[in-house]
Amino acid sequence: MPKTIYLTRADDARIAPYVSIRERDLTGHEDGRFIVEGKVTLDILLTRSRFAVESLFICETRVKPLEAILAKVPAHVPVFVARQQVMDEIAGFPIHRGVLACAVKGPEPKLDDVLSALPPRATVLVLNGISNHDNVGAAFRNAAAFGVDAVLLDAGSCDPLYRKSIRVSAGAALWMPFVHAGRGESHLTALKSAGFDIWAMTPREGSQKLEEIAVPERVAVLLGAEGTGLPDSLIDEASPVAIPMAGALALSRLFSFRQQD
Repeated sequence: MPKTIYLTRADDARIAPYVSIRERDLTGHEDGRFIVEGKVTLDILLTRSRFAVESLFICETRVKPLEAILAKVPAHVPVFVARQQVMDEIAGFPIHRGVLACAVKGPEPKLDDVLSALPPRATVLVLNGISNHDNVGAAFRNAAAFGVDAVLLDAGSCDPLYRKSIRVSAGAALWMPFVHAGRGESHLTALKSAGFDIWAMTPREGSQKLEEIAVPERVAVLLGAEGTGLPDSLIDEASPVAIPMAGALALSRLFSFRQQD
């Protein structure tokens, strides 16, 4: 187990990356650091992630239950420990899980390198203008569940290494290959060059129904924001595909049945 450092004061300079982490989430992490919260995501960070771990910050009541995970921490990585009150004061709000870690992003992977590393049969999720951190995390979690090989996010989408995005993704954002840069148009150009068929998911009239089309060897699934959806310029460069939704009558019947239960 690495060296444990007990903290008794909230103004200890060594704990600077964890100070007011909600404010840091909002202002960004220009220093390349990001925060991981929770037991499950910490374990993934230590065992499956490509990111370097800089330090851990653990509530003293969580040290014993986390012994098996803490044994995986490299010897050079400090583990800071504090009472719940001190930890909350440092973080700026109650850290109920009592488990934080600071990691470093490192160099951003290049789009061509990520695509060239994919297997001959591959699925890529492409996110365009997703400005909600929960939705980004949910997209990664579902991508992991469905065996997606990589995720591309345009510069207008949220950072998948935002603390809440990581947590909602159940840690998938820590190990799944992704690129967060550029514009949707450049993503589509690169995908086409790599032999991908591109499905733009849209309710637009005339779109093919998902259950009626065969899945190609290489497919990229393009998703837009929850409210506005994909811009027409991207849909026109892809194959429009729709997932039929239940009609208003079916939904009203469903809710009426629930009310009778």
